[in-house]
Amino acid sequence: MSAPTVYDVAERAQVSIATVSRVYRNPDTVRATTRERVLAVARELGYVPSGNARGLASRTTGVLGLCFPDYADPEVDNPEDSSDDAADDPEHMLYADEITRGMERAARRHGYALLIAASLAGGPESLVAKVAGRVDGFAVLARTVPTEDLEIISRRLPIVMIAGPREIDHLDHLQVANDDGEYELTRHLIADHGLTRLAYISGGEDSPDATARFAGFQRALADSGLPVPGEPDIRGNFTQADGRAAAQRLLDAAGAVPQALVCANDQMAVGALQTMERRGIRVPQDVAVVGFDGIPLGRVVRPSLTTVSQPMRRLGETAVDLLVERLRDPDREPRSVLLPVSQTRRHSCGCP
Repeated sequence: MSAPTVYDVAERAQVSIATVSRVYRNPDTVRATTRERVLAVARELGYVPSGNARGLASRTTGVLGLCFPDYADPEVDNPEDSSDDAADDPEHMLYADEITRGMERAARRHGYALLIAASLAGGPESLVAKVAGRVDGFAVLARTVPTEDLEIISRRLPIVMIAGPREIDHLDHLQVANDDGEYELTRHLIADHGLTRLAYISGGEDSPDATARFAGFQRALADSGLPVPGEPDIRGNFTQADGRAAAQRLLDAAGAVPQALVCANDQMAVGALQTMERRGIRVPQDVAVVGFDGIPLGRVVRPSLTTVSQPMRRLGETAVDLLVERLRDPDREPRSVLLPVSQTRRHSCGCP
């Protein structure tokens, strides 16, 4: 069965071909009711906008795509030193930056370019439209694009899902050992440092990584015979500002300062360190603070940050390898890859 074309969408939606084109290229120029009708028909037919002329002729573009939500942290993206050198400083590299670096490296090795869509400002349909028709395959960070849209796109393009649970069985899937990593770090705080009053600062409820990490935290408490909370103490949005505010709220609400703050990522942990310093609470003497990810910033804050280091660049590299494998062998069985994590013990937990 041949792939649906712009003509099929236009006929079914009872609009002109030009209108279909504008829906994808300049959606704001099309009335909302018309735009929604065209997008609904496109989803029903499994239509994906075509790429450039080269793609039309050869059905390949030589480009791979990466889609992820814009989790930018303004305090890291725009440091006080706003020079170009500071903006490129490896110490300011965050989670998505490291994955992108890994994908770029692997794409070059395989002879591909990389196209990045890192914002949801135009909505999931806009994101898919911008990327899917211009690439040979793409990697998508969990919860970036609705599952039903991914199902449609996957009929024509290889897709690798990064992070989160495996929601679509026939797609290649890639994640790190979030649960085990948080479990081992929490056990380190309990068994090696004797800490028993631990508070948890989590990411949003819609983050599969945050959910898995909190599950590891709960499991470690249970295995240690400690009370297990049903929910995190505080939720944030993975930024330094959220970590700072969450720690402030936690300290204001708590009758006693917890012995440790376990943060779902390093950026929030850095924010928590800032709150502790401003409140005159010593880390790690009065309270331990730990994170997750292993971003370079954790090495240079004071005290240096104990964390779970995940192989962020390897995530990007492996995503490209899986895409290239799928392009070379479209009928191979889907793969699910779990990458290991490791503890990086520094001063913020009380280690030397």
